[in-house]
Amino acid sequence: MDYVEAVLDLVALIPEGAVLAYGDVADLLGSGGARQVGSAMSRHGSAVPWWRVLKASGEAPPGHGREALALFLLEDTPLVGDYADYLRTGEGRWRVDMTAARWAPSAYEFDRIDAIAGGLDRSLPKLSAPDDEMTV
Repeated sequence: MDYVEAVLDLVALIPEGAVLAYGDVADLLGSGGARQVGSAMSRHGSAVPWWRVLKASGEAPPGHGREALALFLLEDTPLVGDYADYLRTGEGRWRVDMTAARWAPSAYEFDRIDAIAGGLDRSLPKLSAPDDEMTV
C-alpha cells in the first residue's frame, strides 16, 4: 500500500464529530509527517471526510472554511470562536476545539489503524541514473 492510500484509509476511519491534526495521522501511521499528510490530502482527499483532518491549531484548510464549518456544524464537532458571525458575513474567526474533538480511537479502531500502517510500503523509491551518467 502506498502512503496516499494509507492516509486516505486512516482518514476514512475518523468518526463524525471527531478530528485529527495532519501530524496525528502521520503519528498513527508511524511514517511521514504533517506536510506529507497535508500533501496527500490536498491532492487526493476529496473522496474521504477531508474536513476531519486539520492543522494542529484547529483551523480549516485554506479556502475551505465555509464548507468545513457547515460540515462541522452538521456533525456537532466542538468549535470555538465566532462561527455564527462567520456564516453570516464571512468575517470573524473560529476553529475546531482540538482538545474536545480530537479522535481517541478504541482498541478495535487501533487494530484497524495498525493493519493500515502494517500494510504501508516503507521501502525507499529506487533511483536510477540515466545510462550516459556515471553512478558514484
